[in-house]
Amino acid sequence: MRLLLDRDSGVPLYIQVKEQIRQFIEQGQWAPGSKIPTERSLAEALKVSRNTVSMAFQELEAEGVLVCQQGRGTFVADADETVRRESRRERLLRMVDMVIEEASTLGFSLEEFISMTTSRAKEKREIMSKVNIVLIECNREQVEYFARELAESVGVIIEPILLAQLEEDPDRYAPLLAKADIIVTTLFHLQSVRDIVGPGVEIIALALNPLLDSIVRIARLPEGSKVGIFSNSKLFADKMIASLRNAGILYLDFSLFLGSRPESELLEQIAQVDYLIASPNRRAQLAQLTDKDVIEFIYAPDQASIDQLQSTMLELKQKPKEAGVSQ
Repeated sequence: MRLLLDRDSGVPLYIQVKEQIRQFIEQGQWAPGSKIPTERSLAEALKVSRNTVSMAFQELEAEGVLVCQQGRGTFVADADETVRRESRRERLLRMVDMVIEEASTLGFSLEEFISMTTSRAKEKREIMSKVNIVLIECNREQVEYFARELAESVGVIIEPILLAQLEEDPDRYAPLLAKADIIVTTLFHLQSVRDIVGPGVEIIALALNPLLDSIVRIARLPEGSKVGIFSNSKLFADKMIASLRNAGILYLDFSLFLGSRPESELLEQIAQVDYLIASPNRRAQLAQLTDKDVIEFIYAPDQASIDQLQSTMLELKQKPKEAGVSQ
């Protein structure tokens, strides 16, 4: 039983590690509850960086396949094999079927069940629509993208604030923060945001992952290709390169092109490379100027972070109602 990596396949190494671990578990080679090799030992055996193995472990843990116990190690989740293989949609449908059966035993018709659940869902949506959320991030390219994506995911308007501007002029944003029910930031900036905002406001830290489609497309570029990274900030460009390195993409020749430039200068930069990687919102501009492949590199909140945000939104708005009833 060995993990075998194909370095010529174009599939990022951490994804290969992740999927082979999943196969071992699904095939019963690693039983539920059993301890698996450490990140360090797997990295040494596979001759990859520990970050590569760590990324695979983190995603499997987020999906409920692995359980990491501080000081003890990493274990296969002790869960039913069928449940583990089910998609989120299948699991939800299974729960709905169980509730329908329970409603039937209580004497409710299917029409009554539909009416009650529809009404209840509308109530929940109304609760969530009234939550005030502020998003604080360090990079303009990301903060605007996150605000749009999170707004679509949770169904509310999200006010974005740049961390640097908040640090420079906190009084300007004090009224907006005072109205916020929830403040959202990333794990990297959690402590900085806590220090500025202070106690009394719910703060949720998002875990971010580069979109798999971006990583896979970049991994399939020919070895030695000249790749231009077009970003408005060096911070975001450095973050992109670090993610690519962690994914085992070490065979491309990267050049950084930072900030907005006149069209003539952009054309000169584009001519220097074979492929282009664009930070959020830069792809459309670059695609109009070239026939070369332009890959948009996007970080997105993981599903667990979105689920946590939605759950917190409901809890915050339900508390006043519950307090009013108890009085």
